[in-house]
Amino acid sequence: MPGHFEPLPGGGAAVALDDVEISIIRSLAVQLLELIGPGPGAADGPEDPLAELFAEGPSEPPADPVLRRLFPDAYGGPGDAPASPEEAEERRAHSAEFRRFTENDLRAGKRENALAVIRSLDALTPVGDEAAVLELSPEKSRQWLGALNDLRLAIGSRLEVADEDDADELYQLPDEDPRKPMVMAYLWLGGLQETLVTSLMP
Repeated sequence: MPGHFEPLPGGGAAVALDDVEISIIRSLAVQLLELIGPGPGAADGPEDPLAELFAEGPSEPPADPVLRRLFPDAYGGPGDAPASPEEAEERRAHSAEFRRFTENDLRAGKRENALAVIRSLDALTPVGDEAAVLELSPEKSRQWLGALNDLRLAIGSRLEVADEDDADELYQLPDEDPRKPMVMAYLWLGGLQETLVTSLMP
């Protein structure tokens, strides 16, 4: 179990994490929360939950490249260039409309996933030098899976990972490269994500 998820009888998954691993994942999840930001109206308090439910989101893509990776345009993508200026404008309009009505919900879902990770880690109680065993229900496992995916997308964006070739090059970085700690986190989270997916397969 150390370093990778294993399935639990009846569903869900478990993993043993030491203090350092718990601290790293928690810190990354907190940073992800800060990056995603609060929900609409959060600064004013939840005075009108119904109004917040129907609040429209932004229509333009985020300026931060990490947020653009987490909340991509719904129409078109890399290697899918529009055939004409008219098609480009049509895609932009459709993407703006789609983003306006979906991004708030997407952000709320990603916030909930990151919060689920933080809360489950805070509930762990390592004993001395022993690793703590984190046991996740099927629902919590899916939230962890979403958060791990978002964390890898965020780190991959900072590392400018666009495809598998880029990822392969990361393995070759010398230890003195300042990106090395981020690369190690990226690869480690990938292993956790992969074993969690495997653990949840029927």
